[in-house]
Amino acid sequence: MSYPRPQARPQFHSRPQPRPQDRPQRRRRPMSREEALARQERRQRQKELEEESRELARGPIDLPFFVLVMLLLGIGLVMLLSASFPSAYAETDGENPLYYFSHQAVFAVMGVAAMIFIGKINYQRFRALGKPLLYLSVILLVLVLVPGVGLTHYNATRWLGIPGTSFQFQPSEIAKAAVVLYFADSISKKKDQMRSFRYGILPYALILAVVAGLVLLEPHLSGAILILGAGAAVMLVGGINWAWVGAAGGAAGLLLYLVLFVVGYNKTRMTSWLDPWADAQGSGYQLTQSLIAIGSGGLLGVGLGKSQQKFYYLPEEHNDFIFAIVCEELGLIGAAIIMAIFAALILRGFWIALHARDRFGSLLVVGIITLMGVQTFLNIGVVTGLLPTTGISLPFFSYGGTALSVQLAEMGIVLSVSRQMKPTRAG
Repeated sequence: MSYPRPQARPQFHSRPQPRPQDRPQRRRRPMSREEALARQERRQRQKELEEESRELARGPIDLPFFVLVMLLLGIGLVMLLSASFPSAYAETDGENPLYYFSHQAVFAVMGVAAMIFIGKINYQRFRALGKPLLYLSVILLVLVLVPGVGLTHYNATRWLGIPGTSFQFQPSEIAKAAVVLYFADSISKKKDQMRSFRYGILPYALILAVVAGLVLLEPHLSGAILILGAGAAVMLVGGINWAWVGAAGGAAGLLLYLVLFVVGYNKTRMTSWLDPWADAQGSGYQLTQSLIAIGSGGLLGVGLGKSQQKFYYLPEEHNDFIFAIVCEELGLIGAAIIMAIFAALILRGFWIALHARDRFGSLLVVGIITLMGVQTFLNIGVVTGLLPTTGISLPFFSYGGTALSVQLAEMGIVLSVSRQMKPTRAG
């Protein structure tokens, strides 16, 4: 007996795929002699540019800029010693009258070392620091506003650190440098896009609004102004449309009016600024004492170390109002010489920016020098009564280790850019 033979299942065969070695190789068009030479020239040119960049990074620093920085630092330390002696003597019960000076001198040495070290680094490496530093500064600024984390002094919460120790710093100082680094790196990669609102205004305006807004909440009006001023300067040099500059200036003026004349925190300051003698023993006390110190100096000053106002009459005589002691001890001529040195440093910095090797270096120096220039103007304006009283220090003079170290590090970045400046024609 035979059984029916089972039918075989239909076989489904997939289309055989060729193996990689069996695939037909696309023939490359043979390179012509001209193309080969052009390719070789491009590689040679790239190698020459890299070698030139390394060689330029070993060039000499701008000596006039370095001398001006060291001159201001030296004068600032001498004036800090003179202005802070009485306060340090009283606060340490006579044990360490050099307290403020010794602390500032340590940070000055560290800052000069950082300036020299940073000045030897190729500034192109700073491109990678912009974005991480910006994120870090925003996080630190948020932490300042967290109750129990931020440290409060003189009715303002601006510090982080360990209470009761010298390990305290203001994150706003880091935020200033972060904004300049990030803006210089980002804007240097854009050209015609900077004239558009979407790419040239909107992203940077949002960053400035967040960073300056956090600083303003501390409250720290002068710090917010510095950040906005430095960011606007980099954007302006970067090529934004002037129409947006006018609109931003109008908006900033309106915001400044609201902050100064409407917000209660600053309304009292405006009243004491417009007429400090109306309440000379109250809200106008600091400004009246500052004006007395300036007037007492006369033309030649009372002499170095012979100030009377620093003996517990003028508050913050070794910090925000140290320039009043400068005017009292050195007189109008001495104060004018110091302002002339500041002006020379600022002009030399912009000269370096003008002769920078590339767009990034130019924008970087513009931002740093704008920070220092605006801060110097605001401090002297406040001390002399030209501007409303606000907490802002004088670069290289006022007591503050973190601020001094950051300022000297920023000067190191300028020196790094100066190493690769374009050669200038003699005469």
